[in-house]
Amino acid sequence: MVTYGSAYEKLKIDTPTDGVLRITISEPRRRNAVDMTGHRELAEIWRDVDRDDSVRAVVVRGEGEAFSAGGDLSMIEEMTRDHATRLRVFAEARDIVYNVLNCAKPIVSAVQGPAVGAGLAVALLADISVAGRTARIIDGHTRLGVAAGDHAAIIWPLLCGLAKAKYHLLLCEPVTGAEAERMGLVSLCVDDDQVHDKAMEIAVRLAAGSQEAIRLTKYSLNNWLRMAGPTFDASLAMEFLGFSGPDVVEGVRAVREKRPPEFH
Repeated sequence: MVTYGSAYEKLKIDTPTDGVLRITISEPRRRNAVDMTGHRELAEIWRDVDRDDSVRAVVVRGEGEAFSAGGDLSMIEEMTRDHATRLRVFAEARDIVYNVLNCAKPIVSAVQGPAVGAGLAVALLADISVAGRTARIIDGHTRLGVAAGDHAAIIWPLLCGLAKAKYHLLLCEPVTGAEAERMGLVSLCVDDDQVHDKAMEIAVRLAAGSQEAIRLTKYSLNNWLRMAGPTFDASLAMEFLGFSGPDVVEGVRAVREKRPPEFH
């Protein structure tokens, strides 16, 4: 059994029932926005889960009424200024995606409120995603002035089709939980107050099933995503190319000033 202890600052780890590990993104003062520490931890946690023999299923959620409000603006500003920071966050963004895919244990996401950025990557890459009806799924990359790279190219076209993916990713058009279910972007939509209970119910069922069969099925199905690996790698590189350009500076300023960006 892996001892998580104080290894994680921005992720709360508990075991609500036998065999089920619950990971809670915890930055409630900022609606669980992901800062430098949280970003690193979202990349690393899945390796620990994978080698923890006591874990048979995982629930990932946000603390309170938000899943994750996206990337911390201070982290983004640091990335625009420092090449070494960009390289480090690039590696973490890659690891978030591939470590979720390669984690043998089935992962269930419980999505309430806003789901943006690195948190959204985990929510949609989870093996089963449960969204509240009023959840707001937003990929905001192009509004920020960078390419949609941290998970979008590997998963959105496969889940909801290329036409819908382009519409939502190019325009940063929000998707509610109810719309996401209709599009095939999430597995299941339930009333907001049922999200966590439903996700836990599914995780308990997974934990009670044949672990060999479930894990090998997950591995086989995720080969669809592994085939899209080169597309994802290219999109991530294009996103981080944008962090050295002028548009992201205006994008961050516009978010801070709560106004539309003025790109030139």
